[in-house]
Amino acid sequence: MIRSFDGTEPDIHESAYVDPAAVVIGDVTIEAEASVWPNVTLRGDHGNITLREGANVQDNAVLHEGAEIGPYATVGHTAIVHNSTVEERALVGMSATVLDRSTVGERAMVGANSLVTEDTDIEPNTLYAGTPAEKIKEVEDSPWAYAGDRYVELSREHMESSEILD
Repeated sequence: MIRSFDGTEPDIHESAYVDPAAVVIGDVTIEAEASVWPNVTLRGDHGNITLREGANVQDNAVLHEGAEIGPYATVGHTAIVHNSTVEERALVGMSATVLDRSTVGERAMVGANSLVTEDTDIEPNTLYAGTPAEKIKEVEDSPWAYAGDRYVELSREHMESSEILD
């Protein structure tokens, strides 16, 4: 479902994939080749949500209030990003939560089920995990940095071959 809020409509690039089961509301920008998967909620009613080129937000994730997902970054299944930034090719793992005014640095990873508390800056090229999330190690050239590329290809397949059946 794609709908306006308070007179503001989502801006979705023609090459972006938004699954019919996703909810996209209000002040949301989805750039070229970004993808939004089933049951995702992007609720742009109190701040812009932006998905940069090639970003992907996976099934059941929720973004609200001023979230920005950088180019080719990944927000994993059931993750929450609230009023925070996920930089280029970074990964927010499945069921992780990133809270207000935090930044997940370029090519950084937040482990599954982790909690990034408010005002946390996660360094580029690092793995943070736990509750609250703490630095575990530095990572160089992780294959997860390329998940965005794989999701661009997968979204193309879905756009070309999916059909809603009754």
